[in-house]
Amino acid sequence: MIKEAFATIKILNRSRQPIAILENAYSVSYKKRLNEIWGASFILPLDDPKNAECQPLNYVEIIDDLTGEYIGLFRIVPSQTTKSESNYSIKYECDHVIATLLDDVLFEYHQTINWTTKQNIEYILARQTTKHWRLGRCDFTRYFHYKWEDENGLLGPLFSIAQPFDEQYEWTWDTTSYPWTLNLVRPSNATTCEVRFGKNQREIQRDIDPTGILNRIYPKGYGEGVNQLTIREANNGRPYLENAESIAKYGLIPYVWVDRRFEDINSLKASAQALLDERSVPKVSYRISAVDLSSLTGMDVDKLRVGRIVRIIDPDLGTFEARIVGESKPDMVGSPGDIQLEIANKTENLGTTQADLERRQEINEVYAQGATNLLTYQAHDNADQDNPIGFRFELPEEMVRINKLVLTFETSQFRTYGRATEGGGATSTTTKGGGGTTATSSSGGGTTATSSSGGGTTATSTSGGGVSTSTASGGGSSQTSSAGGDHSHKMFNYAGEAGGVSAPKREFSPQGGTSFRVAFEAASASHLYTAESSGNHSHSVSIPSHTHNFEVPSHRHDVTVPNHTHSVSIPNHTHSVTIPDHTHDFTLPNHTHEIQHGIYKLNSTPSRVTIKVDGNTVPHTLTSGNSIDIVPYLQVDDSGKVTRGWHEIEITPNGLGRINAQVTTQFFMQSRGGGSF
Repeated sequence: MIKEAFATIKILNRSRQPIAILENAYSVSYKKRLNEIWGASFILPLDDPKNAECQPLNYVEIIDDLTGEYIGLFRIVPSQTTKSESNYSIKYECDHVIATLLDDVLFEYHQTINWTTKQNIEYILARQTTKHWRLGRCDFTRYFHYKWEDENGLLGPLFSIAQPFDEQYEWTWDTTSYPWTLNLVRPSNATTCEVRFGKNQREIQRDIDPTGILNRIYPKGYGEGVNQLTIREANNGRPYLENAESIAKYGLIPYVWVDRRFEDINSLKASAQALLDERSVPKVSYRISAVDLSSLTGMDVDKLRVGRIVRIIDPDLGTFEARIVGESKPDMVGSPGDIQLEIANKTENLGTTQADLERRQEINEVYAQGATNLLTYQAHDNADQDNPIGFRFELPEEMVRINKLVLTFETSQFRTYGRATEGGGATSTTTKGGGGTTATSSSGGGTTATSSSGGGTTATSTSGGGVSTSTASGGGSSQTSSAGGDHSHKMFNYAGEAGGVSAPKREFSPQGGTSFRVAFEAASASHLYTAESSGNHSHSVSIPSHTHNFEVPSHRHDVTVPNHTHSVSIPNHTHSVTIPDHTHDFTLPNHTHEIQHGIYKLNSTPSRVTIKVDGNTVPHTLTSGNSIDIVPYLQVDDSGKVTRGWHEIEITPNGLGRINAQVTTQFFMQSRGGGSF
């Protein structure tokens, strides 16, 4: 007997086109769980012709006719046929279409670093072969690091994005339009519905399970042994998280929680904190059988739906509030008002469900782990204060953690391998003299020097013989001078005592008139005197042309130099020398130098060195060092993590020298990489 339907079940083909409505379906049920794949089921008589439309993976749309509520879109997975005297039917099991995300894979390795929650969700959804789903609302912005490798299905990686959250979250979806819409929302903490004894509560069952209490958790992530990721660096050096209140009440219950999916320390810590909050108290769960009165009252308080906060009012168990984590109706046709609720004091998430534990185990079986690697880099070369020795080394992207990175070096004598090289061709070179220069030097002070003459000396020189010489008088001449008036003169020759003449030879008397002439014979050293004159007159003197003759007889000169000394005084003085601006020119002729091969070393070595790592100075100046830890001086990113890729070391001596250096790196590296060989 087919019961009256209170649910509409519509069949759609894989192109989402309606192909049948199942009027004869019965035992229609659904089960919704928070942040998990929903399920549904229905039964058709074996002889119903519409069984032909219920092909695997066809879609099933379910609507609750009693409340008019859209339950969701599902797809047919297993079917079970039963044929007996009392049962002649086919039962169809269905999964919600969120399960279509299980149809694709994440092949090989995928990693996102410092992306937002929205970006990570879109990254996963972009890997759909058929774009069934798109992201709608996202209430969270977190910057966790994620990695996935060889994932069978996109749903697990998608749900794992919210798993490290330290607050409650809810995945919701809308399948009333296509592409279907996926949302990650922050659920309301307001109490919106109620279950009360004597009103809509039929039965209540409470389970308290203290066996799962954990109040100290040691989280461990990717890696193995001493290389395995812990939370020490993000937790003040402590490798664990604990709940002091729970420890005081129930005693210390530690637990080592290992999830190798985590490579990022902050993501590992946040996920461990969420697990601790959940497991530090006994698990208390309630299973409530209630009556869905919302179709009768139309009141929102009577709508008992998954994800809502419900207030439980019971005279024996008291009044408390908790979130509905499961909602189901076992028979929408036969008992449309019956509803089953699962209420817990925690929010189940993918990280704590059995399905997730199984999924993680499967991942770990194919997960690429890694091994410790030891690499060395060496450099040997001459160096000086202007030319340091430098070398580069690489830290690969696959490196998870640096165990050790040290520098060892020594400094020795500068080394060369020859003493001469070929000279080259002829060369003319001009060098500048350095410019004009004035230099002044001191004499060293005043000095008096005395030298002897060597004794008295008489020197005689001859005159060269007698010589007669005549000179012309300049020619005869006549001179006349005016007397200055009418007068007369008495004139005579007079020889002075010096001339040896004692009396005049002639006397003259004026004849009258104004002038007269006087003639006389010249005498040696004579003078002409006028005794008297009268009246205006003049004198006329005539000197005939004549010569003077004199004779130098032959003679000699005698000079006597007496015995004497010479005294020379040199006063204090300076010498000034000016060098004008000039150049020097020289020509180097074409020539060669023979090379003398060998190993030659300087007799000295540098006294100190300067070491720089990625431009950061290491406080070590000795000319040798053994296992110097250079990790603190490596370049880091914004989060303080050593950057992957190339790094550089420079060692600069303060003089000519030879440096032998070696860098030893020990790190844990994932055993994954590209390529097919």
